Amino acid sequence: MRKTFLPFSPPLIGEAEVREVVDTLHSDWITTGPKTRAFEKAFARYVDAPSALALNSCTAGLHTALLALGVGAGDEVVTTPMTFAASVNVIEHVGARPVLVDVEADTLNLDPDKVAAAVGPKTRAVVAVHYAGHPVELDAIRGLAEADGLALIEDAAHALPARYKGQCIGSGDNAASFSFYATKNMTTAEGGMLTGSPELLEQARVVALHGMSRNAWNRYDEKGSWYYEVMMPGFKYNMTDIQAAIGLHQLDRLEGFQRRRREVVAAYHEGFGDMEALELPVERREVESAWHLYVLRLRPGRLRIGRDAFVRELGERNIGASVHFIPIHLHPFYRDKYGYTPDDFPVAFSNYERMLSLPLNPRLSDEDVADVIEAVRDIVTHHAR
Repeated sequence: MRKTFLPFSPPLIGEAEVREVVDTLHSDWITTGPKTRAFEKAFARYVDAPSALALNSCTAGLHTALLALGVGAGDEVVTTPMTFAASVNVIEHVGARPVLVDVEADTLNLDPDKVAAAVGPKTRAVVAVHYAGHPVELDAIRGLAEADGLALIEDAAHALPARYKGQCIGSGDNAASFSFYATKNMTTAEGGMLTGSPELLEQARVVALHGMSRNAWNRYDEKGSWYYEVMMPGFKYNMTDIQAAIGLHQLDRLEGFQRRRREVVAAYHEGFGDMEALELPVERREVESAWHLYVLRLRPGRLRIGRDAFVRELGERNIGASVHFIPIHLHPFYRDKYGYTPDDFPVAFSNYERMLSLPLNPRLSDEDVADVIEAVRDIVTHHAR
């Protein structure tokens, strides 16, 4: 057994990021400035996006997108219960009603057939979450949105750098929001990026900086103007140059990060492939998953312990693990407001009860990976029926 604790998902920050942050601190710009703009351009090139807007979180990107698209009171937005609360909270923030639909059993992504069945006269948008880094069935959901005149917003917090049928997530004209939180595939400590058409992001830029007129961010630059107009009651969602300084180098290292993630995934697949008690995560043939999470599911009836005990025993073996996610309809606010019961979304609920996430990050050494595999196999062996 390991002698030291293995964290679930620590960041990997190098000296280049440190030097860039120090350079920023010595410069005239520490808030939104030239490095933020450079990061936006570099990110747009990386995912082949029409345009990109750097923000202080993925949540800010989702909220800004809804507002820029005019979604508000009386509207409905279809989304998934298998996500972090931020994906749904933003729908509440704009005064709309989140309409949850169940997920597919293999990927745990939105089920397109259930999305189609949930669309009604008040539906304005679909928020499609790329769960664990595996893209949703974009063709089906995009086609449905276009047929019904709905906005498509992609929650791509897990999906950098995922691909669907060869195309990068974030390369479309529709809104896609990415996360650079500390546990993500690349980080700016806190931060996010919204991609989409230039027209959409021009409006989003106003929403995200107090509702001030376009280019108000550079009013203290030598070529800037002190004059601005407030076009709407906007928000304070801008990214700083300190964050962007980290992001510029994290983006350069992302391919290397992803190679290591895929090596870890391959080792896990090999290490657990013969264990009938475990259901391994999938990657459909038409996609390239970002492999943000490695989610194991315990097969019913194969073990004498449940998921919670399994996670505790991993902790006792110094392996950090987590659960992604507690479905939205189980949380008190949504449960009580909309009268949900656990079985309203049976696929999401039944999978939640048996899922756990293993460490998956580029800092893992071969020895770390071997320790995780050994711990999981030991628990399964000791508690097999």
